Amino acid sequence: MEKITFTPQEGEAVEFYILEQTMIGGTNYLLVTDSEGEDGEALILRDVSEPEDPEAVYEIVEDDETLNAVAAVFEKIMDDIDIIQ
Repeated sequence: MEKITFTPQEGEAVEFYILEQTMIGGTNYLLVTDSEGEDGEALILRDVSEPEDPEAVYEIVEDDETLNAVAAVFEKIMDDIDIIQ
């Protein structure tokens, strides 16, 4: 499973495992978890990188409407999981 390192502006770096990736309306989203097991916490990250920036920049999706819409897409892609919000 591929890993990425998420470094918040304030705080320590955290490694996440990428479960799935999708693009909606020209925006890339990642479904990530903090554990390789089934009991990990899942988050959805949105790519907010500038086109000329060589390093990817992601933010945690917190808006309920966006979160619900993107979670529904990931549930359809990964029909063997349920995303509890």
